[in-house]
Amino acid sequence: MGPLGIPELIMIFIVALVVFGPKKLPELGKSLGRGLREFNKAKNELKATWDEQIREAENSIQTAKETIHEPVRETIAAVNSVNEPDSTNHELTHEPHAETPPAAASGDHPNEPPIPPSHGN
Repeated sequence: MGPLGIPELIMIFIVALVVFGPKKLPELGKSLGRGLREFNKAKNELKATWDEQIREAENSIQTAKETIHEPVRETIAAVNSVNEPDSTNHELTHEPHAETPPAAASGDHPNEPPIPPSHGN
């Protein structure tokens, strides 16, 4: 069903004129106008109320997001500050350590000093 054109409006006017008569037609027009005004007023109030409710919901969602995100940001910052290498902490800088001397040939424990060779006995 498409929009009403001029021929359709003329046909509706003629049917209304025949059904209601020429005396009732102006009164019907006024009533129709009032009804449309009331309908538009109610529609606009409903739309304004709806928009206000949406804004309030968006504000509460934003507040909830901030409440959740702030501790997460603080935790991430704390983790990042712990993971950043410190110039005084050699374990985190991965500097090469001095090589330990090889174990003694006698098969002793690697942490024990090597046994000096005996001279002539």
